[in-house]
Amino acid sequence: MPAKHLFEYAVIRVVPRVEREEFMNVGVIVYCRDLKFLQIKYELKAERLRAFSAGIDLEELEHRLQAFFKICCGKPDGGPIGELPLASRFRWLAAARSTIVQVSPTHPGLTHDPQQALEKLYHQMVL
Repeated sequence: MPAKHLFEYAVIRVVPRVEREEFMNVGVIVYCRDLKFLQIKYELKAERLRAFSAGIDLEELEHRLQAFFKICCGKPDGGPIGELPLASRFRWLAAARSTIVQVSPTHPGLTHDPQQALEKLYHQMVL
Protein backbone atom coordinates (compact mmCIF):
# COMPACT_ATOMS: atom_id res chain seq x y z
CA MET A 1 0.00 0.00 0.00
CA PRO A 2 1.42 3.41 -0.95
CA ALA A 3 2.40 5.77 1.83
CA LYS A 4 0.00 8.52 2.83
CA HIS A 5 1.21 12.08 2.40
CA LEU A 6 0.38 15.11 4.46
CA PHE A 7 -1.64 17.70 2.56
CA GLU A 8 -3.26 21.02 3.40
CA TYR A 9 -6.40 22.56 2.00
CA ALA A 10 -8.44 25.72 2.18
CA VAL A 11 -12.00 26.33 1.03
CA ILE A 12 -12.56 29.28 -1.32
CA ARG A 13 -15.49 31.45 -0.32
CA VAL A 14 -17.45 34.23 -1.97
CA VAL A 15 -18.29 36.95 0.56
CA PRO A 16 -20.54 39.49 -1.24
CA ARG A 17 -20.79 41.86 1.73
CA VAL A 18 -17.70 41.56 3.87
CA GLU A 19 -19.27 43.43 6.78
CA ARG A 20 -22.01 40.74 7.09
CA GLU A 21 -19.52 37.85 7.09
CA GLU A 22 -21.91 35.66 5.09
CA PHE A 23 -20.28 33.42 2.53
CA MET A 24 -20.81 30.68 -0.02
CA ASN A 25 -18.21 28.02 -0.73
CA VAL A 26 -17.20 27.95 -4.41
CA GLY A 27 -13.93 26.03 -4.51
CA VAL A 28 -11.01 24.30 -2.82
CA ILE A 29 -7.21 24.64 -2.94
CA VAL A 30 -5.10 21.56 -2.10
CA TYR A 31 -1.35 21.58 -1.46
CA CYS A 32 0.89 18.53 -0.88
CA ARG A 33 4.56 19.37 -0.43
CA ASP A 34 5.84 15.79 -0.74
CA LEU A 35 4.21 15.29 -4.14
CA LYS A 36 4.77 18.87 -5.36
CA PHE A 37 1.02 19.25 -5.83
CA LEU A 38 -0.90 22.53 -5.78
CA GLN A 39 -4.27 22.68 -7.48
CA ILE A 40 -7.50 24.58 -7.29
CA LYS A 41 -11.00 23.54 -8.29
CA TYR A 42 -13.90 25.97 -8.32
CA GLU A 43 -17.24 26.60 -9.94
CA LEU A 44 -19.42 29.69 -9.98
CA LYS A 45 -23.06 28.65 -10.08
CA ALA A 46 -24.73 31.81 -11.36
CA GLU A 47 -28.27 31.06 -10.22
CA ARG A 48 -27.19 30.04 -6.74
CA LEU A 49 -24.87 33.05 -6.32
CA ARG A 50 -27.54 35.50 -7.55
CA ALA A 51 -30.03 34.01 -5.07
CA PHE A 52 -27.44 34.55 -2.35
CA SER A 53 -26.60 38.10 -3.45
CA ALA A 54 -28.71 39.70 -6.19
CA GLY A 55 -26.16 42.33 -7.24
CA ILE A 56 -23.12 40.06 -7.43
CA ASP A 57 -20.73 40.66 -10.34
CA LEU A 58 -20.07 37.17 -11.72
CA GLU A 59 -17.61 38.42 -14.33
CA GLU A 60 -15.46 40.05 -11.62
CA LEU A 61 -15.64 36.89 -9.50
CA GLU A 62 -14.51 34.75 -12.43
CA HIS A 63 -11.64 37.16 -13.06
CA ARG A 64 -10.48 36.92 -9.43
CA LEU A 65 -10.74 33.14 -9.34
CA GLN A 66 -8.85 32.85 -12.62
CA ALA A 67 -6.06 34.86 -10.97
CA PHE A 68 -6.04 32.27 -8.15
CA PHE A 69 -5.85 29.51 -10.78
CA LYS A 70 -2.95 31.16 -12.62
CA ILE A 71 -1.01 31.65 -9.39
CA CYS A 72 -1.75 28.11 -8.27
CA CYS A 73 -0.47 26.70 -11.58
CA GLY A 74 2.61 28.91 -11.64
CA LYS A 75 1.61 30.31 -15.02
CA PRO A 76 3.64 33.25 -16.35
CA ASP A 77 0.50 35.39 -16.37
CA GLY A 78 0.17 34.67 -12.62
CA GLY A 79 2.48 37.62 -12.05
CA PRO A 80 5.23 37.75 -9.42
CA ILE A 81 3.23 35.59 -6.98
CA GLY A 82 2.91 32.90 -9.66
CA GLU A 83 6.70 32.74 -9.87
CA LEU A 84 7.17 31.92 -6.18
CA PRO A 85 7.92 28.37 -4.99
CA LEU A 86 4.92 26.07 -4.56
CA ALA A 87 4.70 26.43 -0.77
CA SER A 88 4.86 30.23 -0.97
CA ARG A 89 2.12 30.30 -3.61
CA PHE A 90 -0.13 28.18 -1.39
CA ARG A 91 0.54 30.38 1.65
CA TRP A 92 -0.25 33.49 -0.40
CA LEU A 93 -3.47 31.97 -1.77
CA ALA A 94 -4.54 30.76 1.67
CA ALA A 95 -3.76 34.05 3.46
CA ALA A 96 -6.58 35.86 5.24
CA ARG A 97 -8.05 38.73 3.26
CA SER A 98 -11.00 41.05 3.51
CA THR A 99 -12.37 40.97 -0.03
CA ILE A 100 -15.21 39.36 -1.94
CA VAL A 101 -13.06 36.21 -2.47
CA GLN A 102 -11.73 34.76 0.78
CA VAL A 103 -10.43 31.41 1.96
CA SER A 104 -11.09 29.37 5.06
CA PRO A 105 -8.36 28.63 7.56
CA THR A 106 -6.10 25.84 6.28
CA HIS A 107 -6.74 22.28 7.38
CA PRO A 108 -4.45 19.23 7.22
CA GLY A 109 -5.12 15.72 6.03
CA LEU A 110 -3.42 12.54 4.83
CA THR A 111 -3.86 11.05 1.38
CA HIS A 112 -2.40 8.61 -1.11
CA ASP A 113 -3.59 10.81 -3.97
CA PRO A 114 -3.93 14.60 -3.62
CA GLN A 115 -5.98 14.85 -6.84
CA GLN A 116 -8.50 12.45 -5.32
CA ALA A 117 -8.46 14.48 -2.09
CA LEU A 118 -9.18 17.64 -4.10
CA GLU A 119 -12.18 16.01 -5.79
CA LYS A 120 -13.51 14.62 -2.52
CA LEU A 121 -13.16 17.96 -0.70
CA TYR A 122 -14.76 19.78 -3.63
CA HIS A 123 -17.78 17.48 -3.47
CA GLN A 124 -18.04 17.74 0.33
CA MET A 125 -17.47 21.47 0.70
CA VAL A 126 -18.81 23.04 -2.49
CA LEU A 127 -21.46 20.90 -4.17
